[in-house]
Formats: sequence, C-alpha cells, structure tokens
Amino acid sequence: MPSLASGSGLAPWAAHDDRSRGRVYPEPPAHPRSEFQRDRDRIIHCGAFRRLMYKTQVFVNHEGDMYRTRLTHSLEVSQIGRSVAVALGLNEHLTEAICLAHDLGHTPFGHAGQEALNDCMRDYGGFEHNLQSLRVVDKLEEKYAGFPGLNLCFETREGILKHCSRRNARELGELGERFLNRQQPGLEAQLANLADEIAYNNHDVDDGLRAGMISIEQLCELEMFNSCYREVVAEYPALVERTVIHETVRCMINHVVSDLIENTRKELDRVSPVSIDDVRQHGRSIAGMSDGVGKAHHELKRFLRRTLYSHERVRRMTDKADRIMRSLFSCYMSHPDLLSERFGTDSEGGGEEIRARAVADYIAGMTDRFALGEYQRLIEPGDDR
Repeated sequence: MPSLASGSGLAPWAAHDDRSRGRVYPEPPAHPRSEFQRDRDRIIHCGAFRRLMYKTQVFVNHEGDMYRTRLTHSLEVSQIGRSVAVALGLNEHLTEAICLAHDLGHTPFGHAGQEALNDCMRDYGGFEHNLQSLRVVDKLEEKYAGFPGLNLCFETREGILKHCSRRNARELGELGERFLNRQQPGLEAQLANLADEIAYNNHDVDDGLRAGMISIEQLCELEMFNSCYREVVAEYPALVERTVIHETVRCMINHVVSDLIENTRKELDRVSPVSIDDVRQHGRSIAGMSDGVGKAHHELKRFLRRTLYSHERVRRMTDKADRIMRSLFSCYMSHPDLLSERFGTDSEGGGEEIRARAVADYIAGMTDRFALGEYQRLIEPGDDR
C-alpha cells in the first residue's frame, strides 16, 4: 500500500483541504479548523440535524425510547466511517461530515414517508431523500447572512449526493457531472455510503430483536450471524441474552468493517491512485467488501427486508404514514396559507410546481410527531389510529 502523503497524515488518494474544489460562495479560511471540520460543525449545528432526533429509522418515534432514530443512526454511521477512514489514510473530518449529513433530507416516517411523498410529487419532479439532503444544505437552512444554506465544500456535497438521475444531474452543474460522465465520488464518499449500509443492517437486527419482530432462531439461519452468535455463546456461556445479542452484533460489525478495510487496501494497491481525481475517474468504486463478506452482508439485508421491514407491525405503520403524508400534501396544496411563513413565501407566484416543491420541503422537514400532530389538527382531530 502506498505511503501517506508527507506531513499531512493523509494518503495521496484522500481529499485534502488545501486541494478542495471550494465553496459556491468563497469565504475566508476556517483557521484554526480545517475546511472539512467547518463543514462538520455547520451540519451539527443546523436545524435539520437536530430534527433527526425525532425522525424514524424503522420504528415510529413514539413507539419506544430505546429504538434508533435518524440521529442515532447518523452518529453510528459516523463512528464506523471515521474508524475506516483513519485506517485507510482518508480524511476523517470529511468522512464524518458526509456521514452526519447523509439523512438530512429524510421525511418523517422513514422510507414509507419518502415513498408517499415521492408519489405525491410524481407530476412535479418527484421526491428523493438523497437529493433533498443536498437541497437542505444548499438552500433550505437559513443561518448565515452571506449565503443561503450551509455553503459546504464541494467534496462534502459530492458525498451527500449518492444517487442522482441524469435529468436532475443536468441541473446541478459541476456537482452533477460525475453522474453524466459515469465517474465515481472520492473515497470518503464511497466509504460513507458503505458505513451507512453496515450501520443500518446490523443495528436494525438489534432493534428488530428488541421489538420481538425477528428471532435469534431465524437469524441463526444466516451464516454471518450464526458464526458470531456461536462464537459469543461459546466464549461467554453465562451471559444474559441481551448482552449476547449486543456482543453478536458487535462481532458482525467488526467482521464486516475489518474486511472492508483489508479489501479496500488490496484494491488501492492494485489501482494505485495518486490523487482523488484518479479515484473519481476509476471505472468503479474502489472501496468495498470482499466477495464472500459482501454476499453475507446482502444476505442479511434481504433477510431484514423479508422479515422485519415486511412485518405486520411495520406494515401498519407504513399504511398510517402513507395516509398522513398524502393527506397533509393534499391539504397544503389546497391551502398554502397553512404552511409556515417561510414555506408559504416560497410557494407564492410560481405556479403549481413551485407550490408543490415548497409543500414537499415543508413536509419533508417535519419530525414524526409534528407530522402526526398536524394531521390530527388539520385532517382528523382526535384520530390516533
């Protein structure tokens, strides 16, 4: 594996602050912080980040205090991402910023809320939480006098935008070019995407077991869980079940993360990039798991989709979320005066599509409990089904 860049502690393929493509609105240096530290700090202090505390991961926020929310998930993604970044000589602060920001555009009620809002927006350009996260940091946050949004560095914004249609990419200028030219993002962005998958796969196992929606017996049919579970039980036969589950999930995360580091090192040796631009121009992602661990990782993902995400209790929540989101969208489209002052102003004077986007921005920014409260206030007072 090539050595780290002299004096910086970073590998040559990492994102370096002094080589950043910069911000849309130029600013003085961030001393004593680095540019990517400044991005991380702006994300942590923005309103959208705080609202993640009350947004669903799998379970609706009011179902229990012990289940993960979008905020705790983002912190767990950041922890995994930072650990791998340091091991690979990548920019830890950039990785952290991307991980913390990746869910800022998520609607209330998780994927169910996103699907409902996307369907409501079908005639107005659609809705995708990944693009909405970029919209939050580029436009919707209002904290600074000199510019809209958070004015993050190109590299942070690049990492937030994991997916993008060619139609949308054409409207994003430099940021959309990689989707048009079939290029890759920097390694920090690739890593953040993988850290997200690792975190939600393994931690949804923990929450699913805690909720009683999946069982250890079912999970033991999966090679990776079974191997870690048997290892823990053999070494600590007297552990209570709750601790056995924790140790098993910890073992699985460690197994996948260790493989990710080792396999990515091998791929870096093979490709030998000398800069982040070499990473971007490579034909496919460099960061990744080995074939065997990747297969086990996807087996777990399919299991969760088949059992936990399709569980009757989750489906009931999904149906309720769909009803709430569609009702709120219809209500605000018919009565834009009910929007908050800021979004009401955004909806004025531009026709139905402009109004729809303002409504989508408003609803997407809601927490689970605020959306439910608005539904009960505006649509069906007293309905808590």
